[in-house]
Amino acid sequence: MSFPLNFLWPQFLWLLLALPLLVALYVWLLHRKKKMAVRYASLSIVKEAMGQGHTLRRHIPPLLFMLAIAAMLLAAARPLAVISLPIQQETIILAMDVSGSMRATDVEPNRLVAAQNAAKAFLLDLPRRVKVGIVAFAGSAQVAQLPTVNREDLNSAIDRFQLQRGTAIGNGIVLSMATLFPDAGIDIASLTYGRERPRGTSIEQSQKEGKEGQKEFTPMAPGSYGSAAIILLTDGQRTTGIDSLEAARIAADRGVRIYTVGVGTVDGETIGFEGWSMRVRLDEETLKAIASRTQGEYFYAGTAADLKMVYETLSSRLMVEKKETEISALLALLAAILAMTSAGLSMLWFNRIL
Repeated sequence: MSFPLNFLWPQFLWLLLALPLLVALYVWLLHRKKKMAVRYASLSIVKEAMGQGHTLRRHIPPLLFMLAIAAMLLAAARPLAVISLPIQQETIILAMDVSGSMRATDVEPNRLVAAQNAAKAFLLDLPRRVKVGIVAFAGSAQVAQLPTVNREDLNSAIDRFQLQRGTAIGNGIVLSMATLFPDAGIDIASLTYGRERPRGTSIEQSQKEGKEGQKEFTPMAPGSYGSAAIILLTDGQRTTGIDSLEAARIAADRGVRIYTVGVGTVDGETIGFEGWSMRVRLDEETLKAIASRTQGEYFYAGTAADLKMVYETLSSRLMVEKKETEISALLALLAAILAMTSAGLSMLWFNRIL
């Protein structure tokens, strides 16, 4: 937790000026008691017999009480602090590229095998309560595994990946969204072969036009939906299908963050298969744009070790979120503890409260 820099009600901070007055009042009371002690010689002798330890101890309860008042006054100003809080992440979709470019060996033993191994390791680190779905995409996109908590089924789906031609990153994103929101009317076919939509209208809004009794969709703030996320793993080179950034808009309008993982190297390499060859390289610009549009984050994985580390980082990022939060309740709790400790010590040592 970082030190609070902002206050919702900063005007209440003026109340802290009362603390020096309370300290001055306490010092005046001590001086007054000292003058009274001089009048009674016997009382003065008793205090000297008690020693300096008792004198210091009598100041501890009032000091704790002063700190309790300070904490209460700060709480009244409603301070804000950046705190790491657990996220109630219910569903994560792994959208994984199985296009021919994933056979490139710039990530050993090749991009696909490295991605499969890293994805399995990622599943091990996730809490069992988190559902995970898998979408595989190449020239088209398919749901390899519906969201489930069964890690064995997920591992089996990952092992069944087969390389195909074409790379439709946008289709993978849209199918991931359709899997997260099956009742939202998100349809890949209409987006791929579909009709022209009015300028300034979202894809989902145009899909829902003309459907009687269907509530009009209201876009959410990007990144505001905390119950789901998409992890998109690809080399970023789209060759067919829905435009990648247009597809990212669907996720942004639903508040779902897309964490993009770039596999491979920027320089890439030339690969050949069944009589054809092509140059495959990492398109970081597109992947960064997708992450930025959805308030997600881009990660580079140039080697198998990098890819494994990326998934480890994502595992912790998806479970914990740094967020500016009001901590008035924590300060109020601290004030209560200090006040009770002050009263308890005073009763224990002096048989009275302060």
